Amino acid sequence: MPQLLLKDYASLIKLTETFIPPFPIMESNPENMIDDLINALLREPNVPSDVEIPSDYNAKRSLLRALLNIRAPKPLNDEIVEKIDSLLQWELNEKGTVDVVKLESVVSRAPANPFSQSGKFILWQGDITRLNADAIVNAANKQMLGCFQPLHACIDNAIHSAAGPQLRGDCELIMSSQGELEEMGNAKITRAYNLPSHYVLHTVGPIVPKGTTLTNQKRDELASCYISCLQLANEIEDIKTIAFCAISTGVFGFPKTEAAHIAVKTVNQWLLDHPNRIEKIIFNVFSKEDYNEYLNVFTQ
Repeated sequence: MPQLLLKDYASLIKLTETFIPPFPIMESNPENMIDDLINALLREPNVPSDVEIPSDYNAKRSLLRALLNIRAPKPLNDEIVEKIDSLLQWELNEKGTVDVVKLESVVSRAPANPFSQSGKFILWQGDITRLNADAIVNAANKQMLGCFQPLHACIDNAIHSAAGPQLRGDCELIMSSQGELEEMGNAKITRAYNLPSHYVLHTVGPIVPKGTTLTNQKRDELASCYISCLQLANEIEDIKTIAFCAISTGVFGFPKTEAAHIAVKTVNQWLLDHPNRIEKIIFNVFSKEDYNEYLNVFTQ
């Protein structure tokens, strides 16, 4: 079965329907809601039987995240979903949303940079799940179902955890319909649910095992991730701002210096070829080391 195109799955996941989150202020305090959710999830089949519920708030919240991380993409009853949504909206309200329109372009830091589209570029260090870009990019694996390792420190886990279980549900609908793993360099799009963005672009980047040589094929596959995301976003008129994570540079092991060069050059060329389409591109990084890698690209 061939890889699905947007037209093949958009209606399946109700992509054009606006997600309306519940009001973030909860009737009870967050800990009571977390207790209710943990107890509900522990009653589900195939949950480890030896789980002990901690007394500390942060440990309880971590347990809830872990239980959702390992949970297979299957329906939850409406009451549980509403409680999860309410909790995630409350947490988003607590940590705050970052307005990408107010972020400075890289031109302010590197006015003499060689990229013709740099007026549209933003380099920002922080949590991508706080950005209100129209779409954010998730570095997924070939299964495209999110990270099932509890509390794993990858962006796939972070995005799914902040969006809520509906995100995994949509991914499962797409992948079940496709009937095969996602190809390297391809992308799919879903709604973003409890994230401040509207959409999530999921792309599968190349893996460069430690100690192996970086090949031109891997370079081309990484460039394809950026192009696939941009082409997919181009099909949705209301996507004007996109936040890219540093695809493949985490556990996938792609060398960070070259990854940053490929990211910026590829996006710059696509914008040059598609003028007046995308207004802002945010290169989102998590660490200061990653920030400096991108800054070097703009200042060399």
